Amino acid sequence: MKEIYLDHAATSHPKPNEVVLAVVNALTIENANPGRSGYSRAIRASDIVFEARNNIKTILNAKDVLEIAFTYNCTDAINLAIKGVLKKGDHVICSALEHNSVLRVLGEMKKAGEIEFDVVFPKPNGYVDPKEYIKRIKRNTALFILTHASNVTGAVQPVEAIGCIAKSFGIPYLIDGAQAAGEISVDVQKCYCDLYAFAGHKALLGPQGTGGLFIKSGMMLKPFRAGGTGSASESIYQPMETPDRYESGTMNLPGIAGLSEGARYVKKRDQAIFHKLSLLTDVLFEGLSSIKGVTVYSPENSTFRSGVVSFNVNDLSSQEAAEELYRQGMCVRSGLHCAPYAHAFLGTLSRGAVRASVGYSNTIDEINTFIEKVYNLSKIQGPA
Repeated sequence: MKEIYLDHAATSHPKPNEVVLAVVNALTIENANPGRSGYSRAIRASDIVFEARNNIKTILNAKDVLEIAFTYNCTDAINLAIKGVLKKGDHVICSALEHNSVLRVLGEMKKAGEIEFDVVFPKPNGYVDPKEYIKRIKRNTALFILTHASNVTGAVQPVEAIGCIAKSFGIPYLIDGAQAAGEISVDVQKCYCDLYAFAGHKALLGPQGTGGLFIKSGMMLKPFRAGGTGSASESIYQPMETPDRYESGTMNLPGIAGLSEGARYVKKRDQAIFHKLSLLTDVLFEGLSSIKGVTVYSPENSTFRSGVVSFNVNDLSSQEAAEELYRQGMCVRSGLHCAPYAHAFLGTLSRGAVRASVGYSNTIDEINTFIEKVYNLSKIQGPA
């Protein structure tokens, strides 16, 4: 039985051949430690990292390659951003749509008595009202945080409007772009953000264990990790030069090489990718919405919807529904998707939701097959 993979919001599959070949090349021909030595292979390894920064710079419309710092994943980037900005006594405003990559960092810091934070819940249509951020500003508000696109509903948030507010009040602004970079258009200039975290292994089509953080020029973060960078080795203190300051230890050269090719692949096809993902999502949303007994949680407005569609079937738990679909070859995710406040907003905290997320490799036929499987499942009555 052929599997249909609809879990691209967790990690994209399959990876383009260019990505796989770049990883193999970095492990074999160009295998050296970037920034550490002066022989030709080590220099070529450094060139791979520089080229990757440049490819990500283009994707995000950053101004300088040195504004791109590579991290182990998007969660690592978010930790760097939040812990690098905040100090004891600070206040943060975030949305209820945030992933635990944000919420748990804030929660742990609050529990330690270091910070306080307010949570803005979205309007019934699934989008945050920018005015709600203004209402919660305090004298010690030191950071705005907002996800670019919800990993539960797929709703694309008003990141530009929030950015204008942050800029006008002089408050640093972090965007979680895990579900956006590579899938929808991203422009850090228009968003007025100071920090933009991205995942390498999702819509950017790179390997797992890759990600990074856009850090606007002139912004200096406290690094939460220190060590060798290959620069300023005479000093026992972390260097001030960026992005070295944030990239201690041996870099993931194979992963970064693959990410570079994934970003290049996306950039060459950006409008084609955006158009196809929009079409696939529209077909998925409309098809699921037409099935009696299926509740769809993603927004109706296709203009502000990413490739995520979450739903439940009758009274079945999300786990039961997902397991039954997998028995028929459908690869989707169930549960809370590491976003408890989002499910509290949706009223699905107890049962979670089934999440289908499309990717560039999917086809219309696959989406129609999936809709048919869900339709057949809807005929099964779950527990009362």
